[in-house]
Order: sequence, then C-alpha cells, then structure tokens
Amino acid sequence: MNIRDSVIQHFKAEFGKNPEYIVKAPGRVNLLGEHVDYNDGLVLPIAIDRATWLAYSLSGSQENHLIAKDLKQSCKFTGRSVKTKLTSDGKPLPSWAFYPAGVCWAAEERGLECPAIKGVYSSNIPRGSGLSSSASVEMAFVLAWQTLANWGLSPMERALLGQKAENQYVGVQSGIMDQFASACGEENAILVLDCRSLDWRTIPIPSNYAYIVADTMKSRRLSSGEYNKRRADCEEAIHLLSAHLPGLRSLRDVAPDTFNKLAGTLPERIEKRARHVVEEIERTFEAIPLLESGDLPAFGKLLNQGHVSLRDLYEVSIPELDIMVRLAQNIPGCLGARLTGAGFGGCTINIVEEKHASDFVSILAESYHTATGITPEIYLCHAATGASLD
Repeated sequence: MNIRDSVIQHFKAEFGKNPEYIVKAPGRVNLLGEHVDYNDGLVLPIAIDRATWLAYSLSGSQENHLIAKDLKQSCKFTGRSVKTKLTSDGKPLPSWAFYPAGVCWAAEERGLECPAIKGVYSSNIPRGSGLSSSASVEMAFVLAWQTLANWGLSPMERALLGQKAENQYVGVQSGIMDQFASACGEENAILVLDCRSLDWRTIPIPSNYAYIVADTMKSRRLSSGEYNKRRADCEEAIHLLSAHLPGLRSLRDVAPDTFNKLAGTLPERIEKRARHVVEEIERTFEAIPLLESGDLPAFGKLLNQGHVSLRDLYEVSIPELDIMVRLAQNIPGCLGARLTGAGFGGCTINIVEEKHASDFVSILAESYHTATGITPEIYLCHAATGASLD
C-alpha cells in the first residue's frame, strides 16, 4: 500500500470517516550551496519525489488531534497551549509535534487563523537524513491550514512562515532553503534561489545524468546545537571583518580575494568557517552557467570541492559521509559527490552518467557495506513539484 492510501486508511480507522483533504509536501536535496542560505548566498536545490502526506479534516472542536503514523504516537494541542509548548492537558509537547505546533504558533503570531484539525501524517523521507523531512512536515501543515482558512499566501510566503516556525519555535536557526524547496519545487527543474533577495528561477535538469542520493544510515539532530554554533561563527566573522569592511552585512559581500587578504585577522576556527562560506558562494555562482550549458563534468568537480570544504573547513562531515563520498568518486560514471544537507550525518548527493547509474548503485551499496558494516539506502531522485493538495 502506498503512503497516500495508508494515511487515508489510518484516518478512517481512527476517526470513523474519510478525510476531507490530503496534502503532499516534498523533501529536498541540495546540489550545491551548503550552509550559505543563512549567509545570503545562492542555493541550488531540487524538491524530490519523497514526501510527507497529511490526511486531515476540521476537528469540530478547539483541539487539534494529530497522529504521527510512522512514530505510532498522537498529540492534542490548542492554539493557546502551543504558546507554552504544551499539549491540551498541560504536558510538554513531544519533539515531533514541535513542527506542526510551530506552524500553528507562527501563523497565529502573524494574525492568521488556524482552525483546529484532526489529521494523520506519514512520510517516506528518512528522518535525520538531511533531506528536509522537518521542512516537508511544516509545508504540509502550512498548506493544510491555508486551505481551510483561505490565507492566500504565495508559496514563498508559506516557506517564510515555516522558516519562522523552525527558527523561533523549534529553535534551529536555519535559512530559507529547505522550506522554499518544499513549497516552490518544480518537476524536472533545479531551483536557483538568491537567499538575500528571495528572487528565484529554475534551470531545466540536464539530460543523460542521474541524481543519486546515498543514505549513510547515520541520522542527525540539528537542534542539538552544532548547526546554531556554525551560524554564530559566521556572525562572529562578519563582526570581526566589519572592522576592515565598514557596513558589511553578510559573508555574501566578501569576495574571495578580499577574504584572503583579511583571513589572518580572524581566529582559526572563525577563519575556517568563513572561508567555507565565501568559497561555497563563489562555487554556486560558477555552477549556474555550467548547469545551463549542460556541462555536468565541470559541475561535478564543484561538488567534490564542496565536500572537502564542508569536511575540513566547516567540519560538519562524519567518517561515514567521507567514506561514502570517497567510494562514490572512484566508481565509473560518477562525476561528483558530496554530503548534502547540514551534515553531522545523513546523505550524499552523487551526479552519475545515466548509463552507469544502475551499476553505480550496486557497487556503492556493496563497497559501503564492506567498509562500514552498514547497509545503506541508495536511490535515484527526480525533481518534483512543491507542496500541493493531493
């Protein structure tokens, strides 16, 4: 049974009738531009054909009743109780409920009505994989409440609402990329987002190449604090560089040549973090004409460079990610590989010549298992549309 049918069936079993609505919101994989969205850089994600499905109806009361099918857990909360991160009966919200509750809180902070719902949701985006399962959940609930209350928000406005929930309610100081990709994804297209202006466009996905995600099966929790530490390091770099560059707003505004001249004025850790961001932003600018011309071999080299930078400068890789990347880069047909997402675990993204894709998957799975004793999940990704009624 597919996930859509399973949430409908579970809803009917729990609530005695079919749901009024079903929403689907995709995860995302970022091709290039990692940890630059909160530094005003450019990012190159695609929404993927793995998603969260939410079956829901009006609850008929002031109480939201949500069931996280994959976790076999349920939770009830009201618009009042979420303000203090409590369930309806005064208990602390479970961590998984922070995402829908955060959306409710963020919407009401903006003056938007959130009619109470009853719902069941499930996902085939692995949790903690770096494929934005949390943003997918947020975008599903944003669209669910918008559908009931007729908010009239654009996809980008829905993404910003989800980001507010993530930043101010969940407590992860993420940029806009994840929610943007889940809300605004387009089929067969790479998204190009300027995280400062929020202007965006698409590039048709070059043909004859496969985009393969490899899950190390090592999950991570962003709210553990390491993500926020990296963001704080970037803010410290801006503060220190401002002594030499008056009016500096973000690392986006520091050219690589300028940074090289000033790098010696920064503490070692801050210099490493800032160097990654400055050079990664430059890589994304270089990547766009390569993608537009279909030069995937050159684009793949930028992915390889990006992984080295994330490993050595931003220090968000782990041994399993490094092993997965190294093995992939030595398999025939692989043009480039790197970790994708925030790091600290999760997945890699691999650009592979389509004719080698099947062999690549089997060779990588076997060699990774031999090296680590872990059986990975490896699958082809296809660019999908953003959150929508299903």
